[in-house]
Amino acid sequence: MNENFTTIYHQYKKLVFNLALQYVLRIEDAEEITQDVFVKVHEKYSEFRKEAELKTWIYRITINQSLDFLKAKKSKKRWNPFGILELDNVELGIEVPEMNHPGIALEQKEAIEQILSAIYRLPENQKTIIILYRIEQKTTNEVTEIMNLSDKAIESLYQRAKKNLEIILNKNKGK
Repeated sequence: MNENFTTIYHQYKKLVFNLALQYVLRIEDAEEITQDVFVKVHEKYSEFRKEAELKTWIYRITINQSLDFLKAKKSKKRWNPFGILELDNVELGIEVPEMNHPGIALEQKEAIEQILSAIYRLPENQKTIIILYRIEQKTTNEVTEIMNLSDKAIESLYQRAKKNLEIILNKNKGK
């Protein structure tokens, strides 16, 4: 597996890093997730059934690792040593990470932060579908395979995500 793993790593490391960066918005966190993804790929490769493409399998692992990372980060921030719940955002209990994305111009940062903040408020599946469709620009076939859902379920989920995103953005305009 070593030679094969090295090939897989070099072929997919940018894809994994960029996808993770869409979730966590911090280079350091995306690098950590990338390492975790390839540790998992190395450990689980013998279990890979080849029912899906390798790229799709790696996408799923990256999404799951990114979501797990966000959950772990959120739960660490919620509990202090005395066990008292502290919410960063009282309404939703979430905090959007500080944006440290190399591809974003300074003048666009505020508008993009507002949109990403709204995306972060979506439920996990809705967040994932927006990232895959709008940021990663995946096709419907690719999204159905990555998320392991039917075309109808993907379309319904995407429509709910767009509607919820619009509601969140309109609510933020009023503030």
